[in-house]
Amino acid sequence: MHFDQRTQAALREVGLSMAEIQDASDHAVTATRETATEIEAFFEEKETVYSNMDRAHSSGGVQEHAVEYVDCYTHAADIRGYLRFGDWGVPIEGGRVLDDGSVELALGPTVHDRVRFVNDPDQL
Repeated sequence: MHFDQRTQAALREVGLSMAEIQDASDHAVTATRETATEIEAFFEEKETVYSNMDRAHSSGGVQEHAVEYVDCYTHAADIRGYLRFGDWGVPIEGGRVLDDGSVELALGPTVHDRVRFVNDPDQL
C-alpha cells in the first residue's frame, strides 16, 4: 500500500474504510505510473531539450542538452530513474509534468536541484 501506517490510521480516523484507503492508494500508484510514462515520452520524442539547470563553469541562463535516453521506474508514489545526455547523466529522484507541457525533475547527485525542461528555450 502507498500510505504509511500513520497516514492509514489518520484516514481511518476521518471515516475511510480500509477498502477506500486501498482504492485511494491504487489511484496514487496509477497516477505515478502515468506521470513516469509522460516524462519518458517528453524526452524520447526529442534530440534536444532546454533547461534552467545551474551547471558548473557556465554563465547561467538557458542550458541546451542533447538527450541520449531517459529511463523511469516507479515504486508506489515515487518516480526514480536516470536521464542521460550526450556525455553525462544524472539520477532522477522525482518529477512532474507541468500544465504548459514542460517537465520538472528533481535530479540527484551532481545536480541536487529541481530543474525544468522545455522544448523551446523561450519557454524559460
